Amino acid sequence: MSKKKVLILCTGNSCRSIMAEALINAKLGECVDAQSSGVKASGKVNPYAQALLKSKGYWREGYHSKVIETVLDTPFDLVVTVCDHANETCPMFPYTVKTIHVGFEDPSGKAEEEYAKTLALIEEVLLPIVKKELC
Repeated sequence: MSKKKVLILCTGNSCRSIMAEALINAKLGECVDAQSSGVKASGKVNPYAQALLKSKGYWREGYHSKVIETVLDTPFDLVVTVCDHANETCPMFPYTVKTIHVGFEDPSGKAEEEYAKTLALIEEVLLPIVKKELC
């Protein structure tokens, strides 16, 4: 059975979407292949998010901040926007794809423990939704 594909979309693709991509691949990797991108990708991964993902064993060297244009032709089964801006500016895909919004507050620029709280929220709220939709 081939894996379902999910795109996690955010504005900068530096923190929340990367954390969600890594968490989904780590926890639901047997049935889902997650990718992430940004509508205005920053080009870099937030160092606190990366350090947290590494400490949890979720980080893969292939993770990086990428623009939406690099994945537009991928046939995703689900697109999830994780920030309000991405939800409002979500691009049109060249095929029909279910799109849902599950917003999380951006921990960027806040205390380091806020990153762990955001990751825990993503696991608590987003993971069950993706599992229900695709597994």
